[in-house]
Amino acid sequence: MGAFETEKTAKDAGALETQSTEEEYNQPSPLRKIISVSSIAAGVQFGWALQLSLLTPYVQLLGIPHKWSSLIWLCGPVSGMIVQPIVGFHSDRCTSRFGRRRPFIAAGAAMVAVAVFLIGYAADIGYKMGDKLEQTPRVRAIGIFALGFWILDVANNTLQGPCRAFLADLAAGDAKRTRVANAFFSFFMAVGNVLGYAAGSFTNLHKMFPFAMTNACDIYCANLKSCFFLSITLLLLVTITSLWYVQDKQWSPPPVAAGEEKTKSVPFFGEIIGAFRVMERPMWMLLIVTALNWIAWFPFLLFDTDWMGREVYGGDSEGNDRLKQIYNKGVQSGALGLMFNSIVLGFMSLGVEWIGKKVGGAKRLWGIVNFILAVGLAMTVLVTKLAADYRKVAGPYAGPSPGIRAGALSLFAVLGIPLAITFSIPFALASIFSSSSGAGQGLSLGVLNLAIVIPQMIVSLGGGPFDALFGGGNLPAFIVGAIAAAVSGVLAITVLPSPPPDAPSLKTGAMGFH
Repeated sequence: MGAFETEKTAKDAGALETQSTEEEYNQPSPLRKIISVSSIAAGVQFGWALQLSLLTPYVQLLGIPHKWSSLIWLCGPVSGMIVQPIVGFHSDRCTSRFGRRRPFIAAGAAMVAVAVFLIGYAADIGYKMGDKLEQTPRVRAIGIFALGFWILDVANNTLQGPCRAFLADLAAGDAKRTRVANAFFSFFMAVGNVLGYAAGSFTNLHKMFPFAMTNACDIYCANLKSCFFLSITLLLLVTITSLWYVQDKQWSPPPVAAGEEKTKSVPFFGEIIGAFRVMERPMWMLLIVTALNWIAWFPFLLFDTDWMGREVYGGDSEGNDRLKQIYNKGVQSGALGLMFNSIVLGFMSLGVEWIGKKVGGAKRLWGIVNFILAVGLAMTVLVTKLAADYRKVAGPYAGPSPGIRAGALSLFAVLGIPLAITFSIPFALASIFSSSSGAGQGLSLGVLNLAIVIPQMIVSLGGGPFDALFGGGNLPAFIVGAIAAAVSGVLAITVLPSPPPDAPSLKTGAMGFH
């Protein structure tokens, strides 16, 4: 009987443990687990910051003309438009024993590792395949780079949606825990940005990896390669740690009661079309304001470091060695500006809820910061003119004066304020306005993502040729961005409906405005 009692006790303990685990899944998770999952944002954003600060100049060094370099960025919105809704849809319904979200997060991290290798070694692989170092464009290197870049954007979209959905699962509908989860996610995004831009602004990083510099890969290329080595190390570290430490509940389809017919499965695109059909006016207004907001943001996000190297410093990625050196110095300075931008973004993210209450709500705060964005983009014209006038006096290779450089860097920092709002408020309002649609968390994020990636496609396709119509450079697209920001600010304040103060979803939204 002793052995039987021991076996029975073990079975009872196992049953109790299973029951306890099930109850834990239905309760808000401890803060340490939410912080662990949120930290994945730092690894993702590290790589994204490197894309924004270094890859546009890099593709120009490979030989793609400035007016066509924006086409490389087309893969981002295309993959975002297709991949993120699909991943979100299937992660809502994944029945893997590892959980709904963790398989997609792990797959995304593995794809990032492959993409980083292809991007970092594009010049070397192209050289081995027959590219001539003295000729541009390096067609084979550009092909390898484009393939890696597409994989990287697919991987990032595979990671980000399930990460946000995983945090919502861990919060289990608790209002306070949801606000905390999103605050930490935004904070770690800022941390990743700071690390990425700091790495991009450090000109001797390649010395940490002596093998990075080769015959086909110069100092700038070696620095980029070294930055990606650090990026993938951080991402794999935080991803493996989080997925090992935080459990994800296995999802099972809801049981069909006796006498009821099984609900017919709706295809993915049917779900997307259905989500648009049930959207009411508030959600449509949110999508319009979001789209205009991102038309304003993308020209600057894609070409900010190129603006520093070309317009502010007076360099040229296709000029002589002296002009290339000045251009690279400007790009590095732009990466420093983006680091300042991310520091402001991090602090602003932690204070968005308090500031929103002070100014009268989420939509009013969004409108105000869109006007800040419009003024900031318009100020790039003044900074560019001052830099050009200074070079007329000091010489074409002088670069900007310390005051002009400080002004440009200050512009980067100030734009961290509206960027913090852009990363938070639209997602909070979307969760409120779409609460009656019945769509899953992943699918809802995919619908909102369409209002972000479609403007990016417009900028990617038209930005370079549009700039060329006005003599080249980045200012024409920046001016269009300033106009779009002003219009989105007006619409956010006047047309975008205010969320009801007693909406349940508002209490569990990203920023928790009341």
